Amino acid sequence: MPRRIDDGPRPKHAQLSDVLAELAVRELGPDVAIPSERELMTTYDVSRATVRKAIDNLVAGGLLHRIQGKGTFVARPRVESRLHLASFSQDMLRRGLTPSTRLLRVDEERPPAQVASTLRLGARGTAWRIDRIRLADGQPMALEQGWYPTSLLPGLDAEDLSGSLYTLFDVRYGLAIDAAEQTLWGEAAEGAMARRLEAPVHTPLLVFRRVSSAGGRPLEHVVSRYRGDRYQVHMTLGATPPPASPDATPTASTRNRTTSSTTRRDPS
Repeated sequence: MPRRIDDGPRPKHAQLSDVLAELAVRELGPDVAIPSERELMTTYDVSRATVRKAIDNLVAGGLLHRIQGKGTFVARPRVESRLHLASFSQDMLRRGLTPSTRLLRVDEERPPAQVASTLRLGARGTAWRIDRIRLADGQPMALEQGWYPTSLLPGLDAEDLSGSLYTLFDVRYGLAIDAAEQTLWGEAAEGAMARRLEAPVHTPLLVFRRVSSAGGRPLEHVVSRYRGDRYQVHMTLGATPPPASPDATPTASTRNRTTSSTTRRDPS
C-alpha cells in the first residue's frame, strides 16, 4: 500500500520526494526506472507539477537521473575521491571497482601556445598528445586529454598506455611525479563529449586542469572531465590560506573566481 500524500503543513512535493527516495533505495536500485509521471499522479493523487518538482529535487540531489526519451532512473552512487597524488587505477581498486582505459589517440604534435609554455618546450619542441577514456566497472568515468614532452619521454607512443601513466613514467623513464598544481571548474557535457562519456546531454562535468612535474621538470599538462553524476571529491580545509606565489600577478579571471589550492590524485 503506497504511503498517503496528505494536505498537512509539509508540501506535497516534499512528501513525494521522500516516498520516491525510499522506493529508489529500498526497492529499485541503480539504473532501474522509477514509475512514469502519469503513474505517480494516479497512485498518489497529485498534480503533474507536484510530481515534477519532487523528481527535480531528487535529480538535483543526485539520487535520480533523467535520460531523454527514456525516463527517470535511479542513479549509481558517486565514486568519491580525496584529493591526493594516487593513480586512478589504485583509487578505483581501493573502492572495489575495476579500472580500465579506452585509448582514443596518441600523436606527436606541437601543442597550443599555453601548453607549450607550461611544459617549457621552447620554440620548436613537441609533445605527445594522449586522449583516453577512463572507466570503472566498465562505466565511463572521465575523458582525459594530456600533453607530455617528447624530449623527456621518447618512444612513449610504443608503450602500453592503458594503465597508470605515472607508474610508466617512473619505471620506464625514471621520472617520478612528485608535485602538481591543479584547477577545478564545472561544465556541461555536450555533443561529442557527451557521446564519448555515454552521458545524457547537459550532464554536469567536473573539469580538472593539472600541471605535474618530476624533480622540478614539467612533465604533464592534462585536462580531465569527470561525469559529475558518477564522481565527487572530498576536501579537508583549514582556516589558514596557502602562501601566495611571490611572482603571481592577478588577472581579470583570477580576480573574479574563487580558487582553492589542493593536491589531487593522479587520474592516470
